[in-house]
Order: sequence, then structure tokens, then C-alpha cells
Amino acid sequence: MILPTTKQASVLVVEDDENIAYLLKFMLEREQYKVALARDGRKAKEFIEAQSPPHIALLDVMLPFVDGFELIRLIRGSITWRSVPILMLSAKTQEQDVVRALDAGANDYVQKPFAPNELLARVRRYAKAPS
Repeated sequence: MILPTTKQASVLVVEDDENIAYLLKFMLEREQYKVALARDGRKAKEFIEAQSPPHIALLDVMLPFVDGFELIRLIRGSITWRSVPILMLSAKTQEQDVVRALDAGANDYVQKPFAPNELLARVRRYAKAPS
């Protein structure tokens, strides 16, 4: 028997495509994650600088104002955020793009279009709900 927990694992989703952003939010909330959504790099930067860290961050690579690589640097440079797992989402499919993201500090990289169940499995792998 699985007992419900009172605390939810939290996810920061940074995605500028409205349809993908709301699909991710819907999928994650359906799986009982608490989701914070930033629609561009500037909003994500403000969130990272002002809020407590989530259990995982899902970042698009190509974002308005501040790109995903700069957000990785910001997260990895923050004392409170540096251990947050980062899963990159991108339409960029070249090996060099994947390598660049992983070398910059991302934990994983998922190419768009993504398979929803695979993405959720990767989120579960990294996001650990508080006990």
C-alpha cells in the first residue's frame, strides 16, 4: 500500500513555447509534482535568484533574454541551487549540442519532440520528494 505524502517534489519548468510549457505543467501536475513555470530566461533568472530551489529544473536551451546555458551557470554558481538536477529540453539534436549541455553542468538532455513517459521517468530518476 502506498501512503500519500503531504509534501510534493517540486519542478521548475523553463520553456518559452506556450504549448510545450502547458503540456509539461499538465503532465507533471498529473503526477503530483508542484510546478513553477517560467516562460523565458529572464523570468527563470529572477526565480532562481529569489526562490528556494526545486527538486529538479527542466530547462529549454533556446530561450528569450537568457539562454539555458547561462541558466545552468547561474544554478551551478548558487550555493543553494548548485545540487539541483538539471534536465535540458531542446530541439537541438546535434551531438555537439548535447555534449555542450552536459559539459556545462546539465545532468541529462532530452530532445524535442519528447516521449512523455520517457521524460517522466527521467524526472522521477532525479526528483526526490522530501520525506
